[in-house]
Amino acid sequence: MAKQKKETNLGKDPVGRLLFRLAVPAITAQIVNVLYNMVDRMYIGHIPKIGAAALTGVGVTFPIIMVISAFAALMAMGGAPKASIMMGKGDRETAEKILGNCTSGTIAAGLILTVLLLIFGRDLLMLFGASENTIGYADTYMKIYACGTLFVQIALGLNTFITTQGFAGTSMLSVVIGAVTNIILDPIFIFGFDMGVSGAALATIISQALSAVWVLLFLTGKKTTLKIRKKYLKIDPRLYGSCLALGMSPFIMQATEGAITVCFNSSLLRYGGDIAVGAMTILSSVMQFSMLPLQGLTQGAQPIVSFNYGAGNMERVKKAFFLLLRACVIYSTLLWAVAVFAPQAFIMIFTSDADLSAYTEWAMRIYMAMSLIFGIQVACQQTFIALGNAKTSLFLAVLRKIILLIPLIFVLPLFFTDKAMAVFLAEPVADTLAVATTATMFFVQFRKLLKRMEKGTKSEEKAEA
Repeated sequence: MAKQKKETNLGKDPVGRLLFRLAVPAITAQIVNVLYNMVDRMYIGHIPKIGAAALTGVGVTFPIIMVISAFAALMAMGGAPKASIMMGKGDRETAEKILGNCTSGTIAAGLILTVLLLIFGRDLLMLFGASENTIGYADTYMKIYACGTLFVQIALGLNTFITTQGFAGTSMLSVVIGAVTNIILDPIFIFGFDMGVSGAALATIISQALSAVWVLLFLTGKKTTLKIRKKYLKIDPRLYGSCLALGMSPFIMQATEGAITVCFNSSLLRYGGDIAVGAMTILSSVMQFSMLPLQGLTQGAQPIVSFNYGAGNMERVKKAFFLLLRACVIYSTLLWAVAVFAPQAFIMIFTSDADLSAYTEWAMRIYMAMSLIFGIQVACQQTFIALGNAKTSLFLAVLRKIILLIPLIFVLPLFFTDKAMAVFLAEPVADTLAVATTATMFFVQFRKLLKRMEKGTKSEEKAEA
């Protein structure tokens, strides 16, 4: 433990080295998590005779699974930055109270979601597009998955408290353990035991259960700095409420993914037909997968920013933010360059159909036209969360997706002859407006924060004198 602490000192180690050490495991965990979900669907799609219908049915469960993950993010991204700030202030007791409160909240959310999904799961699946041909597979998968919701909440919701202490490698292992287990169990249950979709769901919840056990063992063991203690499990409404307020931003960002997919697909089906919906499926997959390094970078930077903000070391906060900003912008610019100048590099991964490939090529150039500036949005918005600014981070999450993107999907086609193109155009227009607003708000508030911290430091020096 002493060795680990020396290796990851959030208050003293060089910021660049810290960001690299924390971000690489976070990026790896993000990619592994997506890959094992893709492998899960690959196995289901190859079930003899029923593969196509089973894959479609399981695909319908995606919006519900995103909402489950969003509740985990509500606890994780709300509580972890708060705990890290308290650690920076040297207030370990409050940091452990936050961990205890979020642990109780995570368990409560898991149990409530389990009950709701078992009762209303079938109705929700029909609402999200299941048909008479696919509802059987979707319902079977969802009922089994629902029984593991508690494990999902613990594995995703509490793992961030490991990262925020600087144990990024341990946090990555939490994901890898589940991923490897799922990849091994999937073919055994699906094909070996001839369980089909039920086997895929069972493999998933067993994998999540192992990850959850790993997380709990670490957070109650000897190596952790913050420990789950029985005396802090009782929820303090004021303390827990502040964590929920900060977590609302990532919650909305994840929970609205399903709604945005429905909006895009319904509009594109109307104006461009099945090929436009197929193109959107590829574009959303590319966007989701390509954004993982940005998410990993911000997860790596969050403990550095939060801890040093709590410690009052604004010089290190500035270094961490501007390093994060440069890294995010460089990556998003490279992503934009590939999407605009070599879109086939992405498209060929998902389809070999000539018509769909040609349609997706021009659509990608429009859809990702402003992705080069998206790194600014991610870096600023996530730093607001790391600094504990709940109101602004919530507004920015609502701004891009709910206030801008969803209305633009339906409004822009009214002004263009090529209406399908106008739907794809909603993404870069929303990005441009959101980035301009976010950057302006961030730098104005960041400058005020720096001045306030400088005044506080000078006042302390005078008092000591």
